[in-house]
Amino acid sequence: MKNFRNDGMNVTGNDNKVALITGGATGIGACCSRAMAQRGYNIVINYFDYPEQAEKVVSECENLGVRAIAVYGDVSADQECRNVVARAVETFGGIDALICCAATTQFTQLTDLENQNSEDFLRIYGVNVIGIYQMARASAPYLKKSNNGAIVNFSSIASQNGSGSSLGYIASKGAVNSLSFALAKMLAPNVRVNCVLPGFVNTNWFLDYVGQERLDQIKGEFAQNSALQDICEPEEIAQAVVFLAIDATKTTGQLLLSDAGSTLGPSIEYSPTN
Repeated sequence: MKNFRNDGMNVTGNDNKVALITGGATGIGACCSRAMAQRGYNIVINYFDYPEQAEKVVSECENLGVRAIAVYGDVSADQECRNVVARAVETFGGIDALICCAATTQFTQLTDLENQNSEDFLRIYGVNVIGIYQMARASAPYLKKSNNGAIVNFSSIASQNGSGSSLGYIASKGAVNSLSFALAKMLAPNVRVNCVLPGFVNTNWFLDYVGQERLDQIKGEFAQNSALQDICEPEEIAQAVVFLAIDATKTTGQLLLSDAGSTLGPSIEYSPTN
């Protein structure tokens, strides 16, 4: 297979840079794929489901003037992680940014402690936590060779406020934060590792579980109770990822909240006294 690393393409000064995005075919991951392509990175889209959507995002990235491929792989399986990385390196010659968007959950009532068992927790941890570790481990030798190697992991405000789709999901995102701190220390000074913590994002993540009518209600409730009176669009989360992956060259081991101010709560309105 042809190696494109030294082909000479230059879009925005990041010619021949390579970004590997897990879960890069749908939702926030797809937005991250396109956003990194806009900055001139060649794109490796790892997917587990939705192969047609993965190929669609490949075409969208190519239309932005970069090269892109889609690679199947289950990040909870170590050998498949190594295979995805090997395919990326075989095609493009290296990896400069690893963006770990792949995640899973189980929608439950948080008030019922009997609705998740150890197998449910392990399945969620396998993707959300162990998957990040395995992808980081497989990518590390190549990220260290980059002059701006970076890992951006996806956590959630669920790790901060104890509320989310399930206890297993909430706990897994807390583990992602700790894992990101540890990786930042272990891979320094060659590789930066940071974490994005989105709040409620305007995607279909909840749609199948709650239905469109309830989803619209939830969006309104989150917007009403956030300082910015809004919710985030997936493209806005992707811009936070791009900042950490490319621009924040002296930032590592950090958690970046991107939640429209939902952790702050609504603004305090007052009238000045005379």
